[in-house]
Amino acid sequence: MAYTADISRTNPSCFLFLIDRSGSMEDTFGSDPKRRKADGVADAINRLLQTLTIRCAKAEGVRDYYYVGVIGYGDIIDSAFTGALSGKELVPLSEVAMNPARIETRTKKVEDGAGGLVEQSIKFPTWFAPIANGGTPMCQALKLAQSIIQKWLSQHPDCFPPIIMNITDGEATDGNPIIPAEALTRLSNNDGNVLLFNLHISSHQANPIMFPDSEGILPDEFARILFGMSSNFPTHLINAAQQEGFQVSENTRGFVFNADITSVIQFLDIGTRPSNLR
Repeated sequence: MAYTADISRTNPSCFLFLIDRSGSMEDTFGSDPKRRKADGVADAINRLLQTLTIRCAKAEGVRDYYYVGVIGYGDIIDSAFTGALSGKELVPLSEVAMNPARIETRTKKVEDGAGGLVEQSIKFPTWFAPIANGGTPMCQALKLAQSIIQKWLSQHPDCFPPIIMNITDGEATDGNPIIPAEALTRLSNNDGNVLLFNLHISSHQANPIMFPDSEGILPDEFARILFGMSSNFPTHLINAAQQEGFQVSENTRGFVFNADITSVIQFLDIGTRPSNLR
């Protein structure tokens, strides 16, 4: 059965995030009219990178169970990392942990022990900044992902297959994304095919459609295209989604439509749950 390889320092896996940075990412979430989509996605990915480093931290430091890349696509298509990691495609997790571009001071509300909430200052590391400019060259981003992952697989023939997460708020402006998506997901190694998950974020006040197993419930052709591009969940992610209360099946795909910021966070959390971490 595929997708059973242990993830270890000698046999790491990788995550590659494709982030839409088109001009429409300047718009706000339908459920949160005070928050730009670009800001919400940047915060969610930065928070996830911090979570991954904590998840893989041991007494001697952060273990390189994963390599991570973030590709932005808008007026340019390139690594979204800034600071010391600028221009790098896939970075070992220990290097990510050591090189945030900035450490911001933010506030969050916490319980005060008396039934109320108080604001508390926290340190928030960031590795890339929100950008919203240009069109949506999704096809070119998927082709770049194919090139990056092809090189990775040649060096890691027995790893747990790479997971690519494409986060977008609109249709591709450079062609039919199904073609490069299929080329990407045809890549494979000894443990299975590359996994491509898609997250559509929305400016509309509409209920998210989380992890569908059929295109029949989707509202339009664009949603069906993204669904068709998305890989089926392997067993361990089906189990993770079920533990979070989602109704999923063996046909469930890694796809969310009309996501709000809460759905973005849930999607990233479930989609990056480890399997057989050693």
